[in-house]
Amino acid sequence: MRVYVLNGPNLGRLGTRQVDVYGATSYADLVTSCESTGRELGLDVVVRQTDAEHELIGWLHAAADEQAAVVLNPAAWSHYSIAVRDACALLRAPLVEVHISNIHAREEFRHHSVVSAVATGVICGLGVDGYRLALHHLATRLSQGV
Repeated sequence: MRVYVLNGPNLGRLGTRQVDVYGATSYADLVTSCESTGRELGLDVVVRQTDAEHELIGWLHAAADEQAAVVLNPAAWSHYSIAVRDACALLRAPLVEVHISNIHAREEFRHHSVVSAVATGVICGLGVDGYRLALHHLATRLSQGV
């Protein structure tokens, strides 16, 4: 079962960007963790990151065409990109939105995500562990045919 783990802008800077907010885990370590967790769960995990909105939208379209599940950290696009939200709405398999920080405890403009309304579930504030939890959730759902 294929699962895409898609990451939006600035997430490639994990480990060096606002460590007090996003933690010290590097993006490379996040990729390794997601792939390792996927193997343990019998999932074919593909991890990608982009700072280009059109590229993320293309990956979401491909996931929709493949009927693949998605773990998505849309980063800043969460708060204003109707284009990303609409691409998420095309998905035919579960979508788990993940945020490393607790967006509800940060600046007011981060409190709302336009993506959440079309997501199966949302995990925020649990650091990079949120990705592992999302993959475990998807493995359970997909094994149950949901």
